[in-house]
Amino acid sequence: MKPGPYLDGQMLIAMPGMSDPRFDHSLIYLCVHSEGGAMGIIVNKLAPMMTFADLVSRLDITPGIAAAEGAEDVFGMPVQFGGPVEPGRGFVLHTSDYFSPESSLPVSERVALTATLDILRAMATGQGPHRALLALGYSGWAPGQLESEIQRNGWLNCEADEELLFGASQDEKYERALRKIGVDPAMLSSDAGHG
Repeated sequence: MKPGPYLDGQMLIAMPGMSDPRFDHSLIYLCVHSEGGAMGIIVNKLAPMMTFADLVSRLDITPGIAAAEGAEDVFGMPVQFGGPVEPGRGFVLHTSDYFSPESSLPVSERVALTATLDILRAMATGQGPHRALLALGYSGWAPGQLESEIQRNGWLNCEADEELLFGASQDEKYERALRKIGVDPAMLSSDAGHG
């Protein structure tokens, strides 16, 4: 965990009383958090009926590129709903074994974020990262907004791990994150505990 008040590289867990339905039961990986605001990717909500193959086809990325050995699994990868901001823009959250100095943002020692077509081409040809999550849109907060939402009991946070980020079981990620910090999901209340 990095020192200081910022939570980049951590998971945000939406509390049951979350007033915005777009974030109901959301688990968000914070890519950036500073005095200038925050940006993250929802990792447990699928974009409606879309896969990696659909996306690269729409973007006309792979004409003439035969899928490399081992890239077949990538084409069935679901696309996540990363958040309500810029829903037409794609982001790849991935292990840092793939890194482009020009376009990848290191989030932690083991995780990076890339938002260029180059990573999609690399993934389509088997040259991409070991593990990845493809998302459309992101979640963003103005300066002080996230801190205010946390104080109002809107979010909990926990350490991120590869299964929470890249694991296949969308439905289990939320409860798994809560249990990771010792919270029984059945015991959560939407009432704030501040007096």
